Amino acid sequence: MASSTKRPRPRAAGATTQDRSRTAPEAVEPDAVESDAAEPDAVEPEAVPHVRVAVIGSGFGGLGAAVRLRRAGITDFVVLERADSVGGTWRDNSYPGCACDVPSHLYSFSFAPNPDWPRSFSGQPDIRAYLEKVADVFGLRPHLRFNTEVTEARWDVERTRWQITTTAGRWTADAVVAAAGPLADPQIPDLPGLDTFPGKVFHSSRWDHDFPLAGKRVAMVGTGASAAQIVPAIQPQVGKLTVFQRTPAWVLPRRDRAITELEKRLHGRFPITAKARRGTLFALRELQVDAFVRRPGLLKLVQRLAERHLADGVADPALRAKLTPDYRIGCKRILLSNTYYPALAAANTEVVPAGLREVRGSTLVAADGSEHEVDAIVFGTGFHVTDMPMGSRVFGVDGTSFAEKWKEGMEALRGSTVHGFPNFFFVIGPNTGLGNSSMILMIESQLNYLIDALTRLDEIGATAMQPTARAQRRWNLELQHRMDRTVWSTGGCRSWYLDKSGKNTVLWPGSTTSFRRATRKVDLTEYELILRRDGRAGPSALSEPSASSEPSGSSGSSEPSVAATGTEEVMA
Repeated sequence: MASSTKRPRPRAAGATTQDRSRTAPEAVEPDAVESDAAEPDAVEPEAVPHVRVAVIGSGFGGLGAAVRLRRAGITDFVVLERADSVGGTWRDNSYPGCACDVPSHLYSFSFAPNPDWPRSFSGQPDIRAYLEKVADVFGLRPHLRFNTEVTEARWDVERTRWQITTTAGRWTADAVVAAAGPLADPQIPDLPGLDTFPGKVFHSSRWDHDFPLAGKRVAMVGTGASAAQIVPAIQPQVGKLTVFQRTPAWVLPRRDRAITELEKRLHGRFPITAKARRGTLFALRELQVDAFVRRPGLLKLVQRLAERHLADGVADPALRAKLTPDYRIGCKRILLSNTYYPALAAANTEVVPAGLREVRGSTLVAADGSEHEVDAIVFGTGFHVTDMPMGSRVFGVDGTSFAEKWKEGMEALRGSTVHGFPNFFFVIGPNTGLGNSSMILMIESQLNYLIDALTRLDEIGATAMQPTARAQRRWNLELQHRMDRTVWSTGGCRSWYLDKSGKNTVLWPGSTTSFRRATRKVDLTEYELILRRDGRAGPSALSEPSASSEPSGSSGSSEPSVAATGTEEVMA
């Protein structure tokens, strides 16, 4: 990839806003500060560079945020990426068969249509290439900082800004946009004896392309969306494939085909045709929402289609029984594949209807007690979604981390902001996931909310904003009430959508249209605003509003009240 990792020096006084957007940090050595007092000739450490916005992650969310920031006239920002290229989950997941289960023309930005998608469901290489093109076309390269992992972000109450520490140095920022996404950190179970396994071990999102699978005895642990693509891709190559299935998934046919050259030319020459195609795909998925979130009984017909698909793909009744779920379709993620069932029914594949319990040398012991000799283990066991590792690295107003704040479960106001963490905006935050449509729709809604928030701060002359505890609590009480009747709560399964207490903190219980309405504009009555009156800030800059924190009731006014706190004003 043509991208330089050489970082320019932080801007000097008088540098332009555009210059500032291109700065990168220089690490400050603590010893150098101490030596200044003892050695008058010592060189002073360079100041930590400051930006208006620091974006974490360069997948769909991070790149989308960067485009929208530039369009809003905000060029003073950096995109901090721990890897060496853009792409997010579509960079990390390069396993055999990796593809999207949302139609291509819906799984792309509305402001960056791609008339050249090769298939109706595009593969990982094409989606990654699309994101690289977005970075180029929209001029995002100068803002990207690769090999820069955020190790800590801490709100500085005195200076009302974020102090950010990375593997490449430090920054400060007025606002932080967390766009790393929920599918960033792979989860591998802590199994007894795994560290003694003599063969190859890797997660599906960290695929080892240098390891030859041909003729090997390979274990696939997990039967989720990744496994449904990996199994058919590697089954013809391996000597023996052992699939550990804790819970079977419902699978529907994948209506995939190559997009013709005529269609591509038509979409390129007449963009309205691509918009019409996208609109049709969008409408069809919006019509499905009611069955997932209000009337799960309507999914019975879909379940019968899945049962027929299983019967067509697996002739052996014993294997069919293993692969038949005991919960309602939609409770877990529905898989799309035409090749998964035939691969599971192949002569060199064994389906173990149990999870993996322990490892004894090269022998894998399943929860049902069966033993299996293998040469390699591939974990398709998902990601840290409800316990994201970033939560222990971000500290808010009172020094509390997200991990501590969310001990009882993740929650945010409108999936975007959290009380106690001023000017910290999530892209794909709590309860913004989808069960049947494109996450790009949700990302763009949250970007609308982000830009409106930053614009309103400028218009008001405020420094920062955070949701009130009352507004956040009220939003989540209503959200969880709506969640109670969804198929994810009533379908009789235990999914990765649920946290350890059984609370669904991942999915949005509504349509993408309703979420777009909910995030169209920032409601200032839901926020406390910090107005900085001079260069300093009082230690109690952010405090609970004096009004009752109960979820019921109303503020009674559309205008936020103002309370002076030292050298700042807090509008609550």
